[in-house]
Amino acid sequence: MNGDERYLFDLQGFLVVEDALDASQLTALNEILDRRIEDEVAADDHTHRFLDLLAWGKPYQDLVDNPRITDYLTELIGDPLRLDHVYLDIIRSGKGPIGTSLHGGATPLHPTHYYRHRNHTMRNGLFVVAYNLYDVNPGDGGFAAVPGSHKSNYAFPSHWKELDGSQDLPFVAKVTGRAGTAILFTEAMTHGTLPWHGRERRTIFYKYSPPAVSWSNRYFNAADYPTMTERQKAMLAPPSALASPFLNGA
Repeated sequence: MNGDERYLFDLQGFLVVEDALDASQLTALNEILDRRIEDEVAADDHTHRFLDLLAWGKPYQDLVDNPRITDYLTELIGDPLRLDHVYLDIIRSGKGPIGTSLHGGATPLHPTHYYRHRNHTMRNGLFVVAYNLYDVNPGDGGFAAVPGSHKSNYAFPSHWKELDGSQDLPFVAKVTGRAGTAILFTEAMTHGTLPWHGRERRTIFYKYSPPAVSWSNRYFNAADYPTMTERQKAMLAPPSALASPFLNGA
């Protein structure tokens, strides 16, 4: 990360990284997804969530330690870190799989959602990399964030949570990006999904955490993915404080 990126992440709680996926990756990821949609999604379904993406083959497995993103993760989470869970959402129109309510945030105290800064070092709990597989243009909808909420000392007001257009929320940032863009954000920041109005939305979510933290109650089994690299397999480890760099072998 450069100085500008550090400032923006500390200020906002999210960062937009362009060209996190190149053209060949986008083609491979979308071709696999096309087949999955044909097999699993009805023509009149307006939204769908796919799980178990690592079983889809190398293009999805290689996102575990995407070289374009890994340095951000180690600076913002630490090293080692682990992949907590993954999924992929498509939205053809309207609301997504979990609706349009703002969620996340670290206040009141949340065991997996947190942001800390000390001694010029940032550390986060559950952390998200969201990849756009298609362009997201102004007015399309999609990812929305409340910048700075990861440092709030007060709980987000419940009457502001709905993003269905029923109220004006000028403090909500509508985050766009062309295909291949990654949005990196901490779950300590309040965020959500705006109603979708554009071309089909395709977003991959890879969520990471420090070694001793787990949000998901389902853990990966590295033995299920024999062709992955040793580094990738290490990032599939179940949660354990024994992997913490602070234990010094204790």
